Amino acid sequence: MLDYFNFLQLSNLIVWSDMAGKRTQPKWSVDSEGARPPVLKLFNSLTRQKEEFVPRKGKRVVWYSCGPTVYDASHMGHARSYITFDILRRVLSDYFGYKIFFVMNVTDIDDKIIKRARQQHLYKQYLSEEKDLVQTLSDAKDAMNQLMETTKTVEDPDKKNMLLRMLDKMSAAVLFLEESVKSNDNSKIEAAKKRLLEEAKDPISDWLDSRLGSGITDNSIFTELPRHWENEFRKDLKALNIQEPNVWCRVSEYIPEIIEFINEIIKNGYAYESKGSVYFDVMEFDKRPNHYYAKLVPESYGDSSQLLTGEGELSNKDTAEKRALTDFALWKKSKPGEPWWDSPWGAGRPGWHIECSAMASDICGASLDIHTGGVDLKFPHHDNELAQSEAYYDNDQWVRYFLHSGHLTISGCKMSKSLKNFVSISDAMKKHTARQLRIAFLLHSWKETLDYSESTMEMAIAYERMLNEFFLNVKDIVRNKKTSDVNDFEISRWKKADTDLEQKFMAMNEGIHNALCDNVDTRTALEQIKDCIGHCNIYIRKGHVNPKLLEDIAVNITKVMRMFGTINDGLDTEIGFPVMSSSSAAQGNVETVLMPYLKIISNFRDEVRTHARSVKAVDILKACDALRDDILPNVGVRLEDGPEGQPTAVKFVDKEQLLREKEAKKKQELEKAAEKERKRREQEELQAKKDAEKRIPPSEMFRSQTDKYSKFDDQGIPTHDNEGKEVSKGQQKKLMKLWQAQEKKYAEYLSSLKQNGVEQ
Repeated sequence: MLDYFNFLQLSNLIVWSDMAGKRTQPKWSVDSEGARPPVLKLFNSLTRQKEEFVPRKGKRVVWYSCGPTVYDASHMGHARSYITFDILRRVLSDYFGYKIFFVMNVTDIDDKIIKRARQQHLYKQYLSEEKDLVQTLSDAKDAMNQLMETTKTVEDPDKKNMLLRMLDKMSAAVLFLEESVKSNDNSKIEAAKKRLLEEAKDPISDWLDSRLGSGITDNSIFTELPRHWENEFRKDLKALNIQEPNVWCRVSEYIPEIIEFINEIIKNGYAYESKGSVYFDVMEFDKRPNHYYAKLVPESYGDSSQLLTGEGELSNKDTAEKRALTDFALWKKSKPGEPWWDSPWGAGRPGWHIECSAMASDICGASLDIHTGGVDLKFPHHDNELAQSEAYYDNDQWVRYFLHSGHLTISGCKMSKSLKNFVSISDAMKKHTARQLRIAFLLHSWKETLDYSESTMEMAIAYERMLNEFFLNVKDIVRNKKTSDVNDFEISRWKKADTDLEQKFMAMNEGIHNALCDNVDTRTALEQIKDCIGHCNIYIRKGHVNPKLLEDIAVNITKVMRMFGTINDGLDTEIGFPVMSSSSAAQGNVETVLMPYLKIISNFRDEVRTHARSVKAVDILKACDALRDDILPNVGVRLEDGPEGQPTAVKFVDKEQLLREKEAKKKQELEKAAEKERKRREQEELQAKKDAEKRIPPSEMFRSQTDKYSKFDDQGIPTHDNEGKEVSKGQQKKLMKLWQAQEKKYAEYLSSLKQNGVEQ
């Protein structure tokens, strides 16, 4: 028989066994606030709102971007578009993990190219003929007259003003040459003739083209110009650290594909041949089910001025060739003086819009995930692209997402080649670095207008400086930690300040993610970085920092800035902007190689300075200061002396930046000294004035003021004003107070003379 204790044990065992048989794992769930994590949304011009980005094939993105029309130097307006889409491409690829197939075209057949090539050829030929003075003046006046007539027909106010300015400059040059002829000074006449030919280059070229352009038959003239500017454009892309497309495509290399594309559109009933040209039938397309013309800018449907601009300035203005004003050219019959290719419709060349549809289709297939270009291309170019491509495939969605970069203005005015109002990329980079230009764009929304001005660039430079100083400070802290013999446990222990900064770091990462999901809002992303760096700087100033935490933050910010393209591709740097060898980028990051040696020099200098202070060796201290202020900056090294007993910070900075800082500091010191001297002189002048006033007897102080007073009493106090009227009693009281004050000053002056033994 079981005793009571054994009975309890047996009972518990039975209960436990029973419970073990029924016991299961508890249900698990994610503790969530219920909010859906943000997903990438892009502003789609097809809907004019932000849409969730969903490519056709998972993570693969097929992207076609309108490239340059290569007839002149690329300007900052072009840079706005190409840098913008490079940033978007990098973010989608490096941050969101999309596999991007990026295609860009080069338009090397175009009305502007044809006309510019003819003009340059004819002008070069004209100069080689060395016309005499009489002929030059006659030709210039004929060109002026043609320019005047052209100006009368122009309606666009910006273009009209540009032509009027050109006319004024040319008129002044003609007048100057005529005046120079009267002087009979050959050197002056030659200089005036040279000035006229330079000032009148465009009007004379246009005049020559109107007379002789149709006689040009050498097709090589039309390939040499675009090939030159295409090469320059690609150099600009490299200088701006813009990634190369996966595929480049030139219009001139796709003529057979373009002809086949047009043929298919004709077969589908959306185009027709007329007098050797082929036109897209907009009305026929628009009335068919599932088709809609001008999807991007429907309000511009029928806008004759925009439609004519889209057709090109060499296009046939005879609308009788077309069934409707809205119809646009797919194939243009070539006129004399234009390049041509054989086609089923005769000798001709592609229209502007068809090239992108044909090339994109040949390379990318029947659908594009993303199509990009400047906002000025929306209508008619991109709307025409959509129509003819959907007519070819007979579908209603050739492009899923249309992204358009905003305009770029120059100090508030429209930037345009045709208006002669532009800053070339190469000229801009003589003044600012590629990184500064990119940061300027990053600080603004990619789809909004951006003004390229001094204030815009100053903001970018200030942001770059803020980033760079943060990176340099963190690198110095991390470097000192790695070479320090201090107890690691004491300096690494996590404190409240560390926890607070870590939370700021996490908030920055979340803020950047949300901003990038929200139409790739780089401006907000940079604000998040700036805010976090501000907290880091406060944290550093308080001392007792955790180097590892600062290193993590700096590495993370560097990754973001690399993703934005502010660090040249191929350059290896974990923290900050690499300082490259001035002789060759291939030599790598100079900082990595030289910093150990510089640190040895810095430590040696610290020891020398400490000893020099103790023995009051002024010359040695001056030599140490010269090393810091005059020698090392010339090789791009900045030393920052810390508090006594703390190591000097060694920072690699761009040599030019350091020299600018040095000049600015010198200028500031000179201005400070000049201001001090100015105040000293003012003080001396004021004192001299006071001393001179003391020497005036009170009886004489008012008598010289004849412009105010005409009569005085025996003490010299005014009784009548300059018009002979008696001075009021109130005014008399004021004058008496002034007289009494002067009497006191004069008495002090006489007393000082007496004390100094000077006879009165």
